[in-house]
Amino acid sequence: MTENSASSADDPVIKIANEFTEVEVDRVRTRNGMRLRIFVPSSGREILLCPLELEALTWQDHGLFSHLLATPGGPADAAGGWPDVIADRDPGAAG
Repeated sequence: MTENSASSADDPVIKIANEFTEVEVDRVRTRNGMRLRIFVPSSGREILLCPLELEALTWQDHGLFSHLLATPGGPADAAGGWPDVIADRDPGAAG
């Protein structure tokens, strides 16, 4: 867990796994408010996402995630830029 976060005793850790990986998800309180923490025990990597960042995930289609999974160690773009597959659509649009 990161130094600036503390898991709430009332919030259970949710573990989700398949044949490829396992992740743990829980809510943490930071000095900037509540965040969703996604932690990968096998690598020790984690990310804290604010509500707006979580909402932004819903704006994407599965093409973005397929692109990210094609190069799980990092972006395929040598310049480190974002892939063109990121959805640039109206967040209110169905899809």
